[in-house]
Amino acid sequence: MGLAEGFAPVAPDAWADLAAAVVNKSRPDDRKVDGAGAREALASHLPGGVDIEPIYWPQPGAALGLPGAMPFTRGRGPRNPDQPWDVRQLHDDPDAAASRAAVLDDLERGVSSVWLHVGADGIAPGDVAEVLTDVMVDLAPVVVSSTDDQSAAAAALVAAWEAKGVDPTVVRGSLGHDPIGQVATVGGSPDLAPLAEAVATCTDRFTGVRAITVDTRVHHDAGASDQDEIALALATALDYVRHLAEAGVEPAEAFRRIDFRVAATADQFTTIAKLRALRRTWARVGEVIEVPEADRGAWVHAVTSWRMQTRTDPWVNILRDTIACFAAAAGGADAITVLPYDHALGLPTAFSRRVARNTQSLLSSESNVARVADPAGGSAYVESLTDELARAAWTWFGQLDAAGGAAAALAAGTVAERLAATSAERDVALATRALPITGTSTFPLAGETLLSRTPRTEPTGGLPRRRDAEIFEALRERTAGGDVSVPVLALGPAREHTARLTFVTNLLGVAGIRPEVIEVDGPDADLTAAQGAPAAIIASSAAGYSAHAEASVASLRSAGVGRVLVAGKAAELGDTTVDGEVRDGINIVDFLAELLDLLGAPSAPGAPQAGADA
Repeated sequence: MGLAEGFAPVAPDAWADLAAAVVNKSRPDDRKVDGAGAREALASHLPGGVDIEPIYWPQPGAALGLPGAMPFTRGRGPRNPDQPWDVRQLHDDPDAAASRAAVLDDLERGVSSVWLHVGADGIAPGDVAEVLTDVMVDLAPVVVSSTDDQSAAAAALVAAWEAKGVDPTVVRGSLGHDPIGQVATVGGSPDLAPLAEAVATCTDRFTGVRAITVDTRVHHDAGASDQDEIALALATALDYVRHLAEAGVEPAEAFRRIDFRVAATADQFTTIAKLRALRRTWARVGEVIEVPEADRGAWVHAVTSWRMQTRTDPWVNILRDTIACFAAAAGGADAITVLPYDHALGLPTAFSRRVARNTQSLLSSESNVARVADPAGGSAYVESLTDELARAAWTWFGQLDAAGGAAAALAAGTVAERLAATSAERDVALATRALPITGTSTFPLAGETLLSRTPRTEPTGGLPRRRDAEIFEALRERTAGGDVSVPVLALGPAREHTARLTFVTNLLGVAGIRPEVIEVDGPDADLTAAQGAPAAIIASSAAGYSAHAEASVASLRSAGVGRVLVAGKAAELGDTTVDGEVRDGINIVDFLAELLDLLGAPSAPGAPQAGADA
């Protein structure tokens, strides 16, 4: 069946002219655009310099390639329809008995491998064997990670495997060595000395085990863009390959003993493209250093992003995690970890772990998202985005390599400087809600009581880690101790004021401010509630402002209101003067922080006090 049959083909320029006609319907004559202007108006711009066009056109003659072959963009090969990826759950509860029970519960209910985070911020090395007591390690792969003592974590895992008495050649997993990633997390200088011995352990005994995991989530959580994350993954892994070569390990064997752990976000297309671009660029590194083609395919573990999680309305994290998991699957991840929806609050509950693992089970077994290798392959958008990310990452990777590699760039502050710049760009988009966070910066849950969880020990030092929602959560903390309200005058009948009253109500809710609504539909409105208020907001349409704004603003000023703000643009009020605008596109973090100051709300815990050194 020809879906396009009967429709005349439309050239790119003709499409742009048609798009301009639609865009111009809502624009005044002095702001109308041509086809090129319509493209710009409909384009979006991601932090880090990636531009998303409104439409993509197939490129004639573009080679799609096959999974399992150079350049490995489409994956390491065909997928197993019965288990297309490794369903991997994270465990970091320092209570060994609790972790042991949780591991068994997960494995009995859909999880296929175990990830133990070991160290001061997780499971003690001495407890690893106990946690794995019920695990059949010849069936379930086990991986470890650590931010403070990776050698101890790896040794504990090897000891646990050996204590099981199974054939070491059937054991699967990873020893989790990533000394450069450790330094990025907690500071210090990387010690690459244990890598050669770890690789030898895998080569000589545990032949199905990888020794090194290049974990770029620390960079992601510090603000890295997708291309930054790829570039740092390549530079870090190449540092390890070169170090191992000096120790006598062939590059092909080094490639076989390295896997990658990256963040998956709710931006599904960039996540799909990131995984594809990572495989493509790593395969190119292998080609340059003459690694056999069969060993060039990157083994990728995708983890739903901690940076995108929220503490406010954490149930929305389930939706974010589902999209990220779908994207990781469509992008060809070999293993996926869905962080529980309450991960940002502390240690998860049995229920949140259940939701996390069932997210994967449903996508794998019922949606069939991964029964086809690289389902997004061939999409003009995905192919173009993959190419753009790969080229941008390759450019910075080349600069990092020329400057001495990942470890040198980290020590010199180059990495921190670049990630800080990307974070600053993202902060502007977050604060203006160009990058909205559902349930936090948009559509906040009014009257919410935050969930309570056992806090985990967080690593300190290294690159600064921060969730995107923290700037909004800090505002909410300022109103958590009491009722903070602001008068909002809804001018005119409901049909005139409902839209902007709803907008103002949701915006104030971001900071937990309650709107004290006063309906004004005539000269006799009771403004007692606004008497002496530090600030008040008027909300209506242009017609409502024309009929009621002048008198209402005068009444508010007579009532001693400190600042009068308008929902929308001040120009709609004609000659009536107000003290500020409440509209889409403003920096709502600055606006709400200033409003909270006016309303006398306390500072957020840990925030500098007025007059103190910031």
